[in-house]
Amino acid sequence: MAVAIGPARSSAPLLRRAFSIHRADPVRGLLEVVFAQRGLGTQQLASMRAGDELDVVAPLGTSFPLASHPGPAVLVDGGYGIAPLIPLARRLLDAGAPDVAFVCGAASAVRLFGVEEARCLSGRVTVTTDDGSAGMRGQVTGPLPALMEATAATDLYACGPMGMLWAVSELATARGVRVWTAVEESMACGIGACMSRVLPVVGSDGISRLVRACVEGPCFDGATVRWNDVGSLPSDIEGAAAMGWH
Repeated sequence: MAVAIGPARSSAPLLRRAFSIHRADPVRGLLEVVFAQRGLGTQQLASMRAGDELDVVAPLGTSFPLASHPGPAVLVDGGYGIAPLIPLARRLLDAGAPDVAFVCGAASAVRLFGVEEARCLSGRVTVTTDDGSAGMRGQVTGPLPALMEATAATDLYACGPMGMLWAVSELATARGVRVWTAVEESMACGIGACMSRVLPVVGSDGISRLVRACVEGPCFDGATVRWNDVGSLPSDIEGAAAMGWH
């Protein structure tokens, strides 16, 4: 699930920022998200202090599916994409998953988050960085095939950049591993009204449709997302002609 956050008393920036929920404690009234300072919105959030008010809409969207008797799983993240995977790992283990492994990737060591938390939950934590400043040099796709084989994984869960989700979905699907992806698309309204963040997804009936990342997602079966067509309007999408495809 996700949460959309914006300043309580300001209209700049106009749109809320969407984040995966890292930790929620309804008893204490605690909701925890993880983010990096990049644009105006996250800079404003980083400047908030205890007692400041935020405008929060939550929970939004879908969560990762969890079988009643889960099998071995591999959790793959890109940078801060690990935020929702830590609580997911706890849920998997509590539900009886025999093995949970992590592949934690980032551009550099300073972009890694939650690695020690992951190690507290699993004896199989692989770290990769693009520049080699921590763990293995390279991307998460490097060690992933061997890790799926070593764990006999039945499911792969991933959260991170779209390119990473595309790559790991192809690797998992080719090996018969179910793959679940949490997309990191920017969301405008967060409730599906604006129809601005859509993905081409193949339905159970075999028909491709544009679905909303904030409502039908952010968690999707990675094997059904047409990653190569994200950001475009393919001619075979249901309703493409009415939307002006030619």
